[in-house]
Amino acid sequence: MVSIPFLIRAAAVLHWIIAVGFGVFCFPAIRNLAKGNDIPIVMGFPAYGRGPFERIGLTTTIPLLVAFLLVCILEAVAGILLWGGHMSGAILALVLIPIGGLFWWGFALPIPPIFAIVWTIFILLNWQNFR
Repeated sequence: MVSIPFLIRAAAVLHWIIAVGFGVFCFPAIRNLAKGNDIPIVMGFPAYGRGPFERIGLTTTIPLLVAFLLVCILEAVAGILLWGGHMSGAILALVLIPIGGLFWWGFALPIPPIFAIVWTIFILLNWQNFR
């Protein structure tokens, strides 16, 4: 059995936190928009609305939320692959940064970029350990 370095596992956990922590709130937001209601307020903040996207004229829509949910699902997949020490997980994690970054900026999500910096450092420091 191959031992997976702690920092790779930590990068996986950071991916899961982002995937679940932000992906789960896509469902009530999609539901509300489908019913013709406004986006929900979660912990005092609008769930994926009233951020830079809307300031540039891109309103929160169901397709936009579904696209973000897909990114969250792919973040979870990257986490699973990273946990197993797979190079494909490292590549997927790095490829998703600019895509996720667009949503993080557009929805004004401050935590994911911090996590992305950390998991990128963890991945790059352990690049030779992936299989």
